[in-house]
Amino acid sequence: MLVEGMQLPVQVSFRNMPPSEAIETDVRERAAKLEAFFERITSARVVIEAPHRQHRQGKLYHVRIDIRVPGREIVVSREPAEHHAHEDAYVAIRDAFDAARRQLEDYAREVRGSVKAHAPVPRGRIARLDPEHGHGFVETDDGHEVYFHRNAVVDTEFDQLRVGDEVRFVEEAGEKGPQASTVRPA
Repeated sequence: MLVEGMQLPVQVSFRNMPPSEAIETDVRERAAKLEAFFERITSARVVIEAPHRQHRQGKLYHVRIDIRVPGREIVVSREPAEHHAHEDAYVAIRDAFDAARRQLEDYAREVRGSVKAHAPVPRGRIARLDPEHGHGFVETDDGHEVYFHRNAVVDTEFDQLRVGDEVRFVEEAGEKGPQASTVRPA
């Protein structure tokens, strides 16, 4: 059965338990929602497994999700011993799909280039300080100025900074333009 929107069918398998139409519907609905986080899913396979009958304590369900996307296979495996709440198959399925969603979001960011491996921390020099109002400006290598508040200064005190000091900083968009959320001596 093809899930609307997905490029390939979602395969749902049951192990050590009878197939359940309600559980299968829940799985298929959750799988279809994953495309909102990454639209190029090529296949999904979900296995719901109950423990063998000789296990006397409460049934703890194991859920495994295999998702194929271009260039990668994302695998989520929720072992029953990890979560006592997984005595409910729906809770085990929800938790597994939540983990799959997080992995898909991470992969989507990686593909878009949002995740950069150890991007260099920008450097600049203190251009101006206003001790009376508790803020200053860092001049970047390309000549623009970035505002910072005394509370953004780490690894030293604001009052110890001097014009010309080299600093590293983390820039973000502020209400009135670029600002540094963190400023530390280089």
